[in-house]
Amino acid sequence: MMNKFKNGFLPFINLQFQYRGIAIVRLKWVKNRSLDHIIDKETDLKAASLLKDAIKRSSTGFLTTKTFTDWQKLLGLTVPVLRFMRRYPTLFHEFPHPRWNSLPCFRLTETAQLLDSQEQSIYTLHENDTVERLSRLLMMTKTRTVPLQSLYPLKFDLGFPDSFEKTLIPKYPEKFQFVKASNGVSAIRLKDWCEEFAVSALQKSNECESGSDQYREFKRGKTALVFPMRFPRGYGGQKKVRFWMDEFQKLPYISPYADSSKIDPKSDLMEKRVVGVLHEILSLCLHKKTKRNYLRSLREELNLPHKFTRIFTRYPGIFYLSLKCKTTTVTLREAYARGKLIDPHPLARHRDKFYHVMRTGLLYRSDGSLKPGEDALMVDYVENDEMGDGDSEEEEVETSGEFSEYEVSDSDDSE
Repeated sequence: MMNKFKNGFLPFINLQFQYRGIAIVRLKWVKNRSLDHIIDKETDLKAASLLKDAIKRSSTGFLTTKTFTDWQKLLGLTVPVLRFMRRYPTLFHEFPHPRWNSLPCFRLTETAQLLDSQEQSIYTLHENDTVERLSRLLMMTKTRTVPLQSLYPLKFDLGFPDSFEKTLIPKYPEKFQFVKASNGVSAIRLKDWCEEFAVSALQKSNECESGSDQYREFKRGKTALVFPMRFPRGYGGQKKVRFWMDEFQKLPYISPYADSSKIDPKSDLMEKRVVGVLHEILSLCLHKKTKRNYLRSLREELNLPHKFTRIFTRYPGIFYLSLKCKTTTVTLREAYARGKLIDPHPLARHRDKFYHVMRTGLLYRSDGSLKPGEDALMVDYVENDEMGDGDSEEEEVETSGEFSEYEVSDSDDSE
């Protein structure tokens, strides 16, 4: 059905199907320790990765403390950047400046350089995946255009290489072009619609899992696709919640690649369309999560309502909103099981290796430096490392937060 939406065109939907009278249910927000742990871990991982790239870009091959004095907020860290870099001697080698001995400098260790070389190989090997992710994101927008300033913060989450606008985009002039947005900023536009990409992750998963009667019925337009739900413990058994979700799931599924201009912005159908768009964007992210503010910067391009972020707490069976690391991160629940990504991309697996090297540096910091030969051994790390702490997934606590519309729960959130 949705594959037939040429250029994202959405057929007319009868007004009666846009409103099903979905009840407004006040849900309690619960804190998931396991997902919070992953967000905490990957905040450090992302900061270290961005610092690695900054050192690579430097003409001197190193960074001074003066260079990154003001980077703490930019990197999402809760500690000063100097203290952070000193935590990880396996990645960052500290030495005095050649001219000013009191000025600390940092360059990449041989281990970090080797890891970066492996990362570049993964980018090259899976470049088609990267092009597809960027194309899909652009296809979800109204004009197939996104400002570069909105893409930069999403670079790590979407798995784009450093300086992708210089190294990746120019290689595909038949697909992308640089343009000036209406406000004068530089933007990337997708030249041609790719029908092959206009199939959402939800459609793909239903098609693969089902071979199913349900998916065949959906293709004939006789049923709606169902979003996977993983509710906090106790939610799924509540009658009012079950009724609410049943009514929501019965609404027609609107592809995030379809034109939504004909849908009433205040309708239940638009709400389901917004859920679908956010679900698809998180599915495009390598770790199936991103910061809420990054999505806000795409609101107009994606035709999302002003208060669309309320969706995250309104549908806690689909999304998890975390307040870890002094920011707000949204995660796709279905992508994780027992504290680990269910289907990690090769780059995500490599990032696990990168994090393992960081952790090992912490372990050996007490006796100075790594033992001879240990650098090479760490790079042979395989993916079964026990960093997920997945067994703590059901542990929940009551917490207060910024979700003014939602109550806060002391109930458990087991997946």
